[in-house]
Amino acid sequence: MTDEDKKKLKQDPDGLLTYEYLANHIGECTPEVLDEIVEIMKNVDRDGQFLASAARYLNAIDPEGYAPAIRTLVASTIDKDREHKYLPDLMVGLYGADYRERANELCPVDDNFRRIYKRLFPEGAL
Repeated sequence: MTDEDKKKLKQDPDGLLTYEYLANHIGECTPEVLDEIVEIMKNVDRDGQFLASAARYLNAIDPEGYAPAIRTLVASTIDKDREHKYLPDLMVGLYGADYRERANELCPVDDNFRRIYKRLFPEGAL
């Protein structure tokens, strides 16, 4: 990623340009560049839409290889998605359609899962 790319992405109004950059350059992203992209996205995405999309995208490509970035993206999505517009799709995308049936198994071992689950189902939180 060039300095010009960084400058442009830091001026991204909502996260879409940063997400597109990630999608179009994923094969060129070293761990350091990916960390920079994630940090920029955390700063520019106001409601978590593109953070959630990036987490699902990286999870679909290589959930283990991108695990640190995915965890950071998900944690930021949780913080920003106050209206819970993106959290339900994120749960399905990361944990599968049966995530509610597996909640007792996932809550103790995955802090992000537990945090999202408590937000989506406060009355049934574990």
